[in-house]
Amino acid sequence: MLHFLLTLSLILLFPFSSFQPIAANTEVRALMDIKAALDPENNFLKTWTSDGDPCSGSFEGVACNDHRKVANISLQGKGLSGRLSPAIAGLKCLSGLYLHYNSLTGEIPSEIANLTELTDLYLNVNNLSGSIPLDVGNMGNLQVLQLCCNQLKANIPAELGSLKKLSVLALQYNQLIGTVPPSLGNLIMLKRLDLSYNHLSGPIPTSIAVIPELQILDVRNNSLSGFVPAELKRLNGGFSYGNNSGLCGKGFSTLRDCSAFDDADIPTLKPFGLDTNHTTPKFLPESETLQANCSHYNCSKSSRFPAILIVVGVLVVAVTLVAAGSVAFIRCRRQKQKIGSSIETADGRFIIDQANDLYYKSSSPLGRLAYSVEWDPPADGLSSDDSSQEVLQRFRLHLEDVESATQYFSDANVLGRGNFSTVYRGVLRDGSVVAIKSINVTSCKSEEEEFVKGLKLLISLRHENLVSVRGFCCSRGRGECFLVFDFASNGNLSRYLDGSDCFLDWPTRVSIINGIAKGIQYLHEDNASKPPLLHQNMSADKILIDEKFNPLISDSGLRKILADDIIFSALKVSAAMGYLAPEYVTTGRFTDKSDVYAFGVIVLQILSGKQKLTNSARSAAESCDLKDLIDPNLSGKFSIFEAAKLAKLAAACTHELSSERPTMEMVIQELNKRSSGT
Repeated sequence: MLHFLLTLSLILLFPFSSFQPIAANTEVRALMDIKAALDPENNFLKTWTSDGDPCSGSFEGVACNDHRKVANISLQGKGLSGRLSPAIAGLKCLSGLYLHYNSLTGEIPSEIANLTELTDLYLNVNNLSGSIPLDVGNMGNLQVLQLCCNQLKANIPAELGSLKKLSVLALQYNQLIGTVPPSLGNLIMLKRLDLSYNHLSGPIPTSIAVIPELQILDVRNNSLSGFVPAELKRLNGGFSYGNNSGLCGKGFSTLRDCSAFDDADIPTLKPFGLDTNHTTPKFLPESETLQANCSHYNCSKSSRFPAILIVVGVLVVAVTLVAAGSVAFIRCRRQKQKIGSSIETADGRFIIDQANDLYYKSSSPLGRLAYSVEWDPPADGLSSDDSSQEVLQRFRLHLEDVESATQYFSDANVLGRGNFSTVYRGVLRDGSVVAIKSINVTSCKSEEEEFVKGLKLLISLRHENLVSVRGFCCSRGRGECFLVFDFASNGNLSRYLDGSDCFLDWPTRVSIINGIAKGIQYLHEDNASKPPLLHQNMSADKILIDEKFNPLISDSGLRKILADDIIFSALKVSAAMGYLAPEYVTTGRFTDKSDVYAFGVIVLQILSGKQKLTNSARSAAESCDLKDLIDPNLSGKFSIFEAAKLAKLAAACTHELSSERPTMEMVIQELNKRSSGT
C-alpha cells in the first residue's frame, strides 16, 4: 500500500514539476530571440544562454517576480545597436523595460502593445525610426512612456489618450509632425508632457491645459500657433513655449497679444473620466522594486485535481518537497536583480570589495564619499548632527546614474577636456540634459574635512546667474568625483567673440553684462545663507549662455574642493588671457577687486566682440572712443548712451590700482542708473 501511495504521488506531482520548466522554456525562447535582435554579435549579452534560468540572476539585466516570470529587463547604456524584436510580446508579465541610452535602430514593434502589465517603458536616446504604434494606447497600466531623442516620425497617435495611468510622456527631440492630439487631455494622471524639438503645428489644446495633475509642459522649438490657454499660467516656470512664433496670448511675459487673425476662440474643455478615488502615482517612477502585479489568470494558474487524491498522494512526500523547494526558492530570490537598486553587477562588486580593503589606507575624501552598495558617511571627523550630512545626502547620485547619463562616458558625449577635468553631456533618467564634470582624485584637496566643507558650499550656491550643482557622485572604484550641472545649450561666451558665426545683438550684450554683474555680486555679498566668496578664475570661458541667452557663471566655488597646485595652474591660464589683476603679481593675494578686474575685461570683450584685447581697447574705453571700441559687426545698431556708460564702467573696473576700482555693489548701482536712463 505504501508503495502504491508513493507511486501515485509521483504521478500526481508530475504536472506540478513539469509546468514551470515548460513556462520557463517559453520565456527563455523569447529572451533568446530578443537577444539575437538586440545584440546580434553577442558582444554584451553573453550571459543570456538557451540552457540558463532567467530567474536565477545569471541573465544580466533580467529580474523575475514572485511567480518566476520575467518582470523587468534593465539594459540601459549597454552599447546595444540592434533592434527590438517582436518576441518581446512573449514576456506577458513584463512590468519594466529599460533600453535607453543605447543605439537601437528600426521601428518600435507593434507587438509591444501586448505587454499589458508594463508600467515603465524607456526607449529614449536611441536611433529608433518609424512611427509610434497606435496599439500602444492599449497598454492601460503604462505610467512612464519615454521615447525622446530618437528619429520617430509621423503624427502623435490620438490613441495615447487612453493611457489613463500615464504620469510621464516624453517625446522631445524627434521628428514628429501634425497637431497635438486633444485626446492627450484625457490623461488625468499626467504630470509631465514634453513635446519640444519636433515639427508639430497647430494650437495647444485647452484639454491639455486643464489636466489636474500637470506640472510640466514643454513645447519649445515647434511650429505651434494660435491662442495659448490661460490655464497654463498656473504652471509658472513649468510651461516652456519658446521658438513658436505663431503662439499668442495674455499673461505670458514673452508672448505677443492675439489679433483677429489668431485662433483665439478655442473652447474651454474639462477633463472627463476623473476618478476621485484613484491613487496618484509618484512622479517619474523608477520601478525601484520588482512588481509582481501580473494577472492571476495569466501568471498563477494552478491545476485542479480531486481533493482526496491530492491529499492521499502528496501527504507522504509533502514535507520533503516543501523544505527543498523553499530553500531553492529563497536562493533564487536572493540572486534577483532589482531595477533601479544600488546593487551592481558581479564585476562591480569585485571592484568595490577591492576598494574596501584600501578604505582605511586612503586619506582621500573620495574614499569617504564613494558609492558602493550604500553611501559611506561623508566624513568621520564631522559631528553626527552636522548639517553637512543632510545637505550632501539630498544631492548624492549613484554612479549608475552618471554612467547611464553619459552612455558610460562615451567620447561622443565629451564637451571639453581641461588640465584637471573632463566635461560630458548627459541625459538623466527624467530626460533632462545636464553637463557632468569629472574630476580626478589627485586634483582634489587631500584634507577630507576641507573637501567636504567645500562641496557643501558649492552645493549651497543658488542664483539665477550661476551654474548650480544638481548633484554629485564620488566613485571609489573610478577614483573620480562627478559634479552634475544644468546644461547651457548655447555654449560659453567665447563662442560669440572674434567674429564667429554666433552673433549677439546689442540688447542681448547689455543683458549678459547685467547678469554677470548680479552673479558676481551674489558671490561677494555676506549674508546668513553663505559667507562672501571670490571666484578667482573669471573669464569668457566661464560664462555659459542658456537657452534664453541668460549668462550663467560656472565653476563658482570650485576652488574650494581643488588642490592648490591645480588652482595655481588655472591662474596661469587666466593671467595669459589678461583676466588676472596686476596686483596679484606683487602680492600673490586675491580680493573682491580681483574679480571686479576680470569683470571689467569681460565687459570690454563683449563691447568689442574680441577675446584678445590690446592696450588700445582700454584706452578707447577711457576716452569713450566708441568707434575704435564697439564691435563693427553691430553695424551701428547700438545705444551710444549705453555704450559710453559701459565703456566708462569697464575702464573703472580695470584700473591698475585696486583701490580705484568700484565694488560690485557700486557696479550694480551704476548699471541700474544706466538702465533707468538717469
